Amino acid sequence: MANLNLGRTSFGDPAHTNQVLSEAEALALLNDWVPNERLRLHMLQVGAVMKAWALEKEGMPASEAHKWWLAGVLHDADWEKYPDQHCKRIIEELENRQVDPTIIRTIACHGPRHFGVEPETTMEKMIYVFDELSGFIHAAALIRPTQYEGMDVKSVLKKLKTPSFAAQVNREEIQDALSRIDFTLEEIIGFILKFQTGVRTPV
Repeated sequence: MANLNLGRTSFGDPAHTNQVLSEAEALALLNDWVPNERLRLHMLQVGAVMKAWALEKEGMPASEAHKWWLAGVLHDADWEKYPDQHCKRIIEELENRQVDPTIIRTIACHGPRHFGVEPETTMEKMIYVFDELSGFIHAAALIRPTQYEGMDVKSVLKKLKTPSFAAQVNREEIQDALSRIDFTLEEIIGFILKFQTGVRTPV
């Protein structure tokens, strides 16, 4: 696997604070960079959960929650086309577009062991928390006859304890992410189930 360490911990220009992509601009970038519909869905799910957390748990206004959504929706935008430059390419793209540096740094924090950027703010910690768990929960839903319908926290926990299921999901990273916040695994799983269930890729 390529060395994905970004070699820096500061991103963007503070002069661009509060400059954001619109929803339409973000989705256009997503569709252009990510041909794989399943990967696009993952990013939209993480975006939805990030936005919901900002609104429900942090009490943020819609304008701030939009930043959380953008970070979630674009965090893996370069993974498919540029796997050896994952995170680096989307960060450079957003810096060139003069996007708010808090959004860019949050994207850089979604895998500290890979990218070398430690989450510091709540926004940065939560993308790290949600990324792997969101994908894991979706994988668990796909093998159920009713998918998300009737799915509960207990069933997700059972799958997490089965190493052979979704083996590519790093359980150690999930625990590391959770150790940085004051919420339990059960609480986070319940929140994800509530807010990513109805997310679909736009037709």
